[in-house]
Amino acid sequence: MSRLDELTAKVDGFFARVEARHGGDMQCQTGCSDCCHVRLTVTRVEATAIRAELASWPEPRRADLRANLTAGPADRCSALDPDGRCLIYAARPVVCRSHGAPIRMRENSLPIVQSCHRNFTHTTPDADCILDQETLSALVLAVDRAEPRNDAPADGTRIDLATLLGTM
Repeated sequence: MSRLDELTAKVDGFFARVEARHGGDMQCQTGCSDCCHVRLTVTRVEATAIRAELASWPEPRRADLRANLTAGPADRCSALDPDGRCLIYAARPVVCRSHGAPIRMRENSLPIVQSCHRNFTHTTPDADCILDQETLSALVLAVDRAEPRNDAPADGTRIDLATLLGTM
């Protein structure tokens, strides 16, 4: 198992715990794409995983993915289809796996907790159901830097997801 696989399994497990405890106050479900209205970049290790996933697809499915790139507005994720579904769900980036969960981040140097505006409208998440954004970002970067590669230095360079998907 790769380090990226380990990290995504932990993030998926974290999200499952949050849903198990707070599912009644979470609206995350297939077709909800409020978190996906951004242009994404991915780390090199995530790009490698996405390339591997897409390489296993038949050509017509990859062609549909490429056609989707021009179908929607530029201010949304390039892997989002018109019905609000992720076309690369199995290989989605780490950041996508944490969307909807409460996330601790810094705003003007002060820690704040944010989550999707649809979630946690009636309850306060348990302390162990809050994901620390700085820790997650550091882990993703560490996994990316630790991944052996022949094509480029491990300098934290990110890859535009739309560009990546357009080459598949």
